[in-house]
Amino acid sequence: MLSRRLLRIKAVKALYSHFKSESDSLIVSEKNLMLSIDKTYELYHQMLWLVVEVANYAENRIELGRRKHLPTPEELNPNTKFVDNRVVAALRESDALTDYLQRKKLGWVQAPELVKKLYHAMVESDYYRKYMDAPARSFKEDVRLVESFYTRTVGESEALEEALEEQSILWADDADFAVIMVLRTLDDMRASQTDVPLLPQYKSEDDAAFVKELFRKTLVGYGEYIGYIDKYTSNWDVERIAFMDNLIMAAATAELLSFPSIPIKVTLDEYIEIAKYYSTPGSSVFINGVLDKIVEELTAEGRIRKSGRGLLEQ
Repeated sequence: MLSRRLLRIKAVKALYSHFKSESDSLIVSEKNLMLSIDKTYELYHQMLWLVVEVANYAENRIELGRRKHLPTPEELNPNTKFVDNRVVAALRESDALTDYLQRKKLGWVQAPELVKKLYHAMVESDYYRKYMDAPARSFKEDVRLVESFYTRTVGESEALEEALEEQSILWADDADFAVIMVLRTLDDMRASQTDVPLLPQYKSEDDAAFVKELFRKTLVGYGEYIGYIDKYTSNWDVERIAFMDNLIMAAATAELLSFPSIPIKVTLDEYIEIAKYYSTPGSSVFINGVLDKIVEELTAEGRIRKSGRGLLEQ
């Protein structure tokens, strides 16, 4: 399922697009936010199918070798461990996965060069050779091979980003998140299962409500939150404060005020981490300092109220 961190990132990006486009429609911007989240979930399925396409390519190569006029002994008796991998077979035969891909018109038919490059990169890897040379294999080793394919071959592929951008502009930054979801799915797979345990889009309905409310609260209260931010950045050159920093701090402030069940520390930690990847190199330290002061003021004003076990003393 999509993590709360990813949902926070999506909300911040949607806010950025809303302000930069000078849109005056909260409804349209919110629809774009939810579309972006839906597309990430589609990418999860698309990425899950990628190893199947690579295995299909490998199987076609084996068949072409057998059909040669003068095939070599190796071509007549090929090593079929990878194409017979039970994890790949489970993915290929998964009704839930194939039905979803067909319904959303997803797949890798338009990216044969990517599939070819990934296959050759995998074949040249140490993890693949070790797997193919082993005298026997267990289901756990089948899983490990597929995990290595995603973490070491897919994760290091420069061609993947280009192929994803050609298929959907909304996929450009989400490959890493999709791979994490794929790895969680692989970790959940068991030899005795009759179908692949696909992850749901959200952990619960609360997550869908969370990201919508976070976006709305930040947008509606943005002017007020910027007032708090300005108070503690008055000694800074305004031109040097990244716009993304203000968005991140505004979203964090909205979350502090609007979600009583989320601990203060969780909120601060999440947005500081987001700043490390989506703003300037020094932003996380800067944002940490400003948010600490905002928390102190909002707490003194009695505006931060946390409820639930372990939160009453925050």
